Amino acid sequence: MNIPNQITMFRIFLIPVFMLFMLVPFNWGDISFLGATIPMGHLIGAIIFIVASITDFIDGYYARKHNLVTNMGKFLDPLADKLLVSAALIILVQLGSAPAWVVILIISREFAVTGLRLILANEGEVVAANQLGKIKMWTQIIAVSSLLLGNVFFEMFHIPFDMIMLYVCLFFTVWSGFDYFYLNRRVLLDSK
Repeated sequence: MNIPNQITMFRIFLIPVFMLFMLVPFNWGDISFLGATIPMGHLIGAIIFIVASITDFIDGYYARKHNLVTNMGKFLDPLADKLLVSAALIILVQLGSAPAWVVILIISREFAVTGLRLILANEGEVVAANQLGKIKMWTQIIAVSSLLLGNVFFEMFHIPFDMIMLYVCLFFTVWSGFDYFYLNRRVLLDSK
């Protein structure tokens, strides 16, 4: 359990804390900032989500810089990302901030890729995320953060940046899913 893996575990630990602030009605009032108004509990939840998301960059950077990339990290890091983003997206559907069909497509892709990863792991391969997968993850983080923060910065100009980013994120999520299956198709085609 090296430092990057500990950071990843910290990200997983932050998920229920994030959920707590997003789902429990603390009634601490609302905060208005740059055209957006959100409950204080949701602001705290959004900050926790952003901090947890930033740890994704930190653990990967630290692991590569200090040559601490492990199979455990290759497995846990994308799993932590999927859990964090899935929890946030489901909460956004519950709050009426994201369309359910978009969230279903995104989470379905995550389940499908996780299933393929398990097949690959059974074959003795642990595949780290490629560049397209990283772009997918960052578009998801930007979209979810924008939605959690009530489209802050853009709401005053009536620009639906949060929804635009959600559809950009959907595009990269689907594209990276197809790419992942295409690059690893031999495992499925060679199955007996």
